[in-house]
This record gives sequence, C-alpha cells and structure tokens, in this order.
Amino acid sequence: MDYRPLGRTGVSVSPLCLGAMMFGAFGNPDHRDAIKIIHKALDAGINFIDTADGYSAGESQEIVGQALAGGRRENVVLAVKFGPPLSKDPNHRGASRRWITEGIEGSLRRLQTDWIDVYQVGVPDPDTDIDETLGALSDLVRAGKIRYFGASKVPASQIVEAQWTADRRGHGRFRTEQPPYSLLTRAIEYDLLPACLRHGMGVMAYSPLAGGWLSGRYRKGQEFSGPGSASRRQRSAAYDATSPANAALTLIQMAVAFVVRHPAVTSAIIGPRTLEHLDGYLAADGIKLSADVLDRIDKIVPPGVTSNVADNMWNVGTRALDAASRRR
Repeated sequence: MDYRPLGRTGVSVSPLCLGAMMFGAFGNPDHRDAIKIIHKALDAGINFIDTADGYSAGESQEIVGQALAGGRRENVVLAVKFGPPLSKDPNHRGASRRWITEGIEGSLRRLQTDWIDVYQVGVPDPDTDIDETLGALSDLVRAGKIRYFGASKVPASQIVEAQWTADRRGHGRFRTEQPPYSLLTRAIEYDLLPACLRHGMGVMAYSPLAGGWLSGRYRKGQEFSGPGSASRRQRSAAYDATSPANAALTLIQMAVAFVVRHPAVTSAIIGPRTLEHLDGYLAADGIKLSADVLDRIDKIVPPGVTSNVADNMWNVGTRALDAASRRR
C-alpha cells in the first residue's frame, strides 16, 4: 500500500483510513470479531485509524485500544473526534477548554495510550470562541497528549477564520479536516477542498459510499428497502436503482477510488462492520480511475453538486441555513 503525506504535518498515512464507528453496540458488538477486523486492516498496510469518544458511548475506543495493545500502537496514526454530547451533563460536549481538557483523559484511558496523533473537533461549536478552542488544543500539544489537531464538518469560511485566529493569537493550527465526500456528495469540491489545499491541511473524507448507496447492494431489478435514516429515505429519483446511470455507481472500488483521486484528499475513511466488508474496501487499494471514467462520473453528478443536500451535513456545520438566520 502506498502512503501519502497528511497535509504538511510530515506524517505519512495510508489512503484508506479505518473508521471505527461500527465497532461496538452501534454496529458489531463482538469485540473479538472487531479486533480481527482491525488486525487484518493493519496487516494489509493500513496505518491510519479514526474513532470518536461518542461511538457506542466509548466502546469503540475500548475495542481499538485492545486491538492496538501489545506493540501495535507505535505504528498507527490514531485520530480521535470529540464534541457531540457524551452524556446528559451539558458540559460533556462541545469544544470548550473545560471539556477538551476533561474529555481527552477519558479517550486516552479507553484507548490505552499516552497520546493521540490527531485530536479532532467532531462538530463545530458555535457557542465557543474559536480562540478558546485553539488555545486549549495547543496546550494539549505542548503537554504531549496529542500531536496535532483538526476538525470535522467545518465550512470553508470557518477554516479560514481559524487559520487567521491561530496566526494572530500564536496558537497551533487545524491540520486536518474530515468532511463527507463521495460520488454523490460533491459540494466540498467548490470551496472546502481548495481551502484545505491552500492551508496545507490533510483531508480525511468520510462516507465514501454515500451512506451505503454505493455499496453494491442496490441493483436494477432488485427490490430494496433503502438506508434506514429518514434523510436518506427522502432522496430524489437520482437514487432510482433502475436508472442506468445509478447502476454504474454501485461498486465499492470505484466509489473509494473516486474519493482518493482528488488532489486535496489524503484518505478515505472506510467503516467495515465485518471481515467481508473490509475485503471489499481493501480491493479498492491501488485502483486508479481513468480520465474517461471520471468524465462519465462528472456527467452523472457534476462537480460541486450533491444529489441530496442533507448529505452535506450543513445542518451540523453551520446555523446559517436555520430559518432564524435567514430572516430579518
């Protein structure tokens, strides 16, 4: 497996990042089976793992910690997200200094490690000054508890604002961004990905299969119930499995290869629940789509276009689309 620079950090990571969201009660509750998946991914050359304190209420982190025990931790670039509510306590969420300094301790304990390579603000926190967040994260770097820090689902304008704030206040900078990106979710091509390139940020793209629509499960002539979330059940005719255009988009290999082909994307986050799922993802390693194939994809879903706007996660990244923000 080839490796790529994670922005300008000097760290090299695999183009496939193992996402751990499906490990635990939310996906695969069998710890032994989940550990086998992690070990197989590492043996295949993946050296990048992404998890979060909120995945199965911390269970995902415990599984990853068990899998990396015994000498494997040193060879893994470990990324961890925080921010979504972790309990009913109103202060166990967000990107305040209080929660950052408290939350990191729980993640380190569950992961059985002394440091985290990339600590990420999992969702933007409009109630906390970015200066406060950057200052707290920079202190964790100086304390040796994290190596770098980044963000997820942050609009391009807020990325630029964070970079300016870091420069003015003498803080460390966001080094990574984790947005949704796929054949069907391409809005970030317009401004987010160019902004990350300009600021030397690594990009870890999640949901390369567009929530399962590009998994190969949905084919012409076959009945299906579709993904379970309400937002995806509301998709338009663009997701009609009888459409010849959509029939060309159901291969995992093509979906993943498309994501990692963009110059701004460092890695595609894959989220296998089973060993079989992992094999499907691993088969995408090394595949390079031809210009003809990419041109055909552009005709089906034009650059910068997202077929279902809900998949942009703008409702999480900004309040600008709320009714109160759009009306005087």
